Amino acid sequence: MTIGILGAGGWGTALACIAADNGHRVILWAREAAVAEAINRNRENITYLPGVSIPSCVEATSEANAVAHADLVVLAIPTQHLRSALQMYRFPITGKLIVNAAKGIERGTHLRISQVLRQVIGVASDDYVVVSGPSHAEEVARGVPTTVVAASSSESAAEIVQRALSTPTFRIYRSLDVVGVELGGALKNVIAIAAGITDGLQMGDNTKAALVTRGLAEIARLGTELGANPVTFSGLSGLGDLFVTCTSRHSRNRLVGERIGRGESLHEILASMKMVAEGIETTVSALELASDYGIEMPIAEQVYCILFEGKDPRAAISELMTRQIKREH
Repeated sequence: MTIGILGAGGWGTALACIAADNGHRVILWAREAAVAEAINRNRENITYLPGVSIPSCVEATSEANAVAHADLVVLAIPTQHLRSALQMYRFPITGKLIVNAAKGIERGTHLRISQVLRQVIGVASDDYVVVSGPSHAEEVARGVPTTVVAASSSESAAEIVQRALSTPTFRIYRSLDVVGVELGGALKNVIAIAAGITDGLQMGDNTKAALVTRGLAEIARLGTELGANPVTFSGLSGLGDLFVTCTSRHSRNRLVGERIGRGESLHEILASMKMVAEGIETTVSALELASDYGIEMPIAEQVYCILFEGKDPRAAISELMTRQIKREH
């Protein structure tokens, strides 16, 4: 196959390597011409995925029309920039099988990426697959054993993605629960910021375990209300992704939280980051969605207060610990 990948960040580059290892021709689109030129020249994405050798069958480009003849298109553009990128570059992808690899909820509209694609370019449900799970680009590109899930309303579309991208070190399961897989991948980033805050405050394993467990309860509450299958949240795009994002040194969202716990401001952190931490914007969208549906998300609420209202992290944790006592389930 010829596979087009839109977005040459770390994750897009890692997926380009996976596709190339499977014998596909890969067109990797980068917004910045300098990034594309450097990839073709050095066979390495020094900016976003340094130290990883990129196969020769990966052709980087900044020309939007280069993906016109792709059989399958992977979207690895950050959620908050996807709509503007689709409108600005007018990628020739209508009618193609679209695989989304980003994680987030669009701020303002509260739309999941499948909904954004349907609204902006009319992507049909059966032409859409979301791939999500515990999968840091740095490890995937180096052949560290990884499992993810591909979800689509079309079983055959999910199977095409399984066959196209599964390798001996990158195993893809499939699911029919697009809503659950999209929301699990998006909402876990909010909890990862909270987990990072506890790391920055040098709290212990007990605290981290409590955040992961109760954070998963929040994700499942909102997700189920929005139509997801609750079982999905015990799987790769739920518990699996939540665990790795809350604990890994590769997690940008956890790192944002850690730096806040150490006393840095959000403004300082964002000014120093080249990559995107999706959980910051998703915190806003998640709370607004929760409010619309009357769902309690106390951890997300405290993360919002810390990020955007300057609340002291220790005070936020104290408030969580002294909420009214109740049954667990």
